Order: sequence, then structure tokens, then C-alpha cells
Amino acid sequence: MDTFLTMTVILLAFVVLLGYFNEKVTKLTHEIALMLFSVGIGGLLVIAGIAFQGTETVLQSLKDFRIFDLEEFLMEGVLCFMLFAGSCHMRLRDFKRHARPVFVLSIAATFLGAVFYGLLFYGAGRLLSLSLDLPVCLMFGSIVAPTDPIAATSILKKFNLPSNISFIIEGESLLNDGVGVALFVFFSSMVTAEENSGFFPVMAKEIFGALLVGVVVTGICFPIFRRTCDGARQIFTSLLAVSLSYVLCETFGFSGAIASVVCGVLFSALRNYVEAKEEKMDLELFDNFWEVLDTLLNSVLYVMLGLSFVHILQMPKVLTLSCVAVLANMIGRSGSLAVSVLFTGPLPDGYDKPAFVKLLTWGGLRGGLSVALAMSTQSMLDESLFYIILGGTYAIVFFTTIIQGLTMPSVYRKIQGGL
Repeated sequence: MDTFLTMTVILLAFVVLLGYFNEKVTKLTHEIALMLFSVGIGGLLVIAGIAFQGTETVLQSLKDFRIFDLEEFLMEGVLCFMLFAGSCHMRLRDFKRHARPVFVLSIAATFLGAVFYGLLFYGAGRLLSLSLDLPVCLMFGSIVAPTDPIAATSILKKFNLPSNISFIIEGESLLNDGVGVALFVFFSSMVTAEENSGFFPVMAKEIFGALLVGVVVTGICFPIFRRTCDGARQIFTSLLAVSLSYVLCETFGFSGAIASVVCGVLFSALRNYVEAKEEKMDLELFDNFWEVLDTLLNSVLYVMLGLSFVHILQMPKVLTLSCVAVLANMIGRSGSLAVSVLFTGPLPDGYDKPAFVKLLTWGGLRGGLSVALAMSTQSMLDESLFYIILGGTYAIVFFTTIIQGLTMPSVYRKIQGGL
């Protein structure tokens, strides 16, 4: 039987059964439940291996599962669609009311978070005698700086946040994906500059080439999207735009991730422009499709991340590196937000800036984009450095999703009590 089909059935079974169990019994946030239960299942498989067959076969099978599925799932399969889905729903007209805080947080906080994290991890690496240079650490910072919009907003919506503050948080999480990808291209170009013709030519090629491809492809596809009256054809056109952009970028050596974000933002901007001219577009099917697809892809990703937990335990110095990565992430995130809110202006809904920084720091969950970017560094780094970055990224994703996600209700209540 085809391996891909078999693994698809297994993953969908996990998503459906674990999701149904959570809906009826545990009632946790969907993303938290999938990862938490998947980690538990992976642990039970290891225990079973110890009790009955020894661990070698079980550990190797889980390692093979991660290498075959997770990397191909993200880098060669669906990353472009996840990025497009995260950016095509933005209502740019609503951004006018909160444009300043949203753009300051999504750009300045993401940039500062990457730099602060990189500097902190570089210092920790020196103390631990790890062979990490500064450009690699800054690239690592850009990997873990963007927050995950699906996990973060789904958790925060449960608390019935005031609408204005909720919009700012959601807008920041939607936009910082694109900012994070651009920073990753920037810092990874520094890492690979010695092997290529130089830092700026590499960066310019990846970023500006991706921008050009995204603009041209959207310019070709959006007129069809706008003029067709068939909702299914609108979906097909958007799928064509993002996949064609990604393929062209991969062919010519540009950043397919940036092109995917560009397509999503342009589709969002153009549809808002058309609707502003009072030309109503019926996009309910389009919006529902991309929302469901985004949820499905993220659900499968969280299951695979949970099952990959065993592989992380095999990495050298995993406990020390995980603690360093998580601590640096918390300091970098809170520090970048503390600086950024100085320039956001007054916050709505009675929030003061210290409370807002606490809310966004603990609500800053990481997800699929960080893992995908970490995996893409394999061709740039030697094996030891690659596993340091991959292991640190896994640790941050696990900690922010499970620990921060589960404790978010109590943290939110304390923040609200202090307002």
C-alpha cells in the first residue's frame, strides 16, 4: 500500500479521534489537546517498547516517522498554503483604527525579539562552549520570533477579550509570519554569505525575487478571482496563485515562503479595495475553505510534533539546551514587547502597557512556521548545529503550546485582576 496514503489515514485518525475525545471529555483548546495527547501516545509507545521489545525498534520507527513525514509535510507540501491562509483573511479596513500598534508590534517586536533572542542564545552558547557564531544565533532568533496565529487566537478568544485589544493581538500574529520569514531570509543570507557571492546579493535575490513573483502571479490570477461568479473557481484560483508562486520561487532560488505571504496579503488587500468601491464579493465559501484548510493542516502538524517528541529526547544536551532556549525566548519576547509598546500609543479597552506586555508574552505561542524554518537550515549548517537549532525550536514550540497554553487562563485572570 502507498506509504503516503497510509500515513495520511493514520494522521487523520489521530486528528479526528483525539479531537473528538477532547471535545467530549477534556475540553482543552484544540491545538493543545492534539499535541499533549500525541506526546502521551509517543511516550506510551516507548514504554511498550521497553516492556516488550526494547526501545531501539520503537525509537527508530518514530525517528523515521518524523524525518519522512514532518519535513516533507512542511517544506515540500503545505507550508505555502499555511502562510497564504494566515494572511488572506485580513480586513485591511479594520486595520485603520489600530494600524499603529499592529504594525509596531508585528514589525518592531518581531525584529527586536529575533535580535534579543539571538544575542541571549549566543551568550549562553559561549558559556556552554558551543560552536555557535552570532549570525547563526540571529537566524535562530528569527526562527522562533513569529507567533502562531491559529494557536494564539484560538486560546485568547476563549477569554472573551475586549474586541479592540483582541484585534490588535490577532493582527500582530497574522502579520509577523511574513516579517519573521523576511528576517529569516536576511539572517540566513548572512550565514551562507561565505559560500555564495556575498550577503546582500543573496538576500536581494531571495526577497525581491519573491516579491516580484508574488506580485506578478497575483496580478494574473486576481482578475479571474474577482470576475468569476463560481465560489469553487475562486478557491481554485487562489490555490493556483499560491502554489504557482511557490513553485516558481523554488525553481529560481527565491523565497517561496515570502511569495506565499505576498500572495495572501495582496489577495486580502485587493478584495478589500474592491469591496470599498461597493462592489460586493460573495466570498463566504472562499473564507470557509481557507479557514478549514488552515485548521486541518495545523491539526496534522500538532499531531506530528507530539509524536516527534521522542526524537528530541535523543539529542545531546537536550535538557540544558531546551531550558536555555525556553528562557531566552521568554526574555527575548518580553523585552521586545516592552520596547515596542513605548511606540504604540495609548492602548484600547483600559489596558495599561505592563499588563499588555504580560498578556502577549505568555500568549505568544509558536507553531508550524518555526519548525519549518528550523528544518530548512539543514542544508546551511553542519549536523551538530542543525540539531541544536531544531531541538531548541521543538522545545520552544512544546513549552509555549502546552505549558503556556494550559496556564493561560490563570495568567489572564491575574492580569485582569490587576487592571
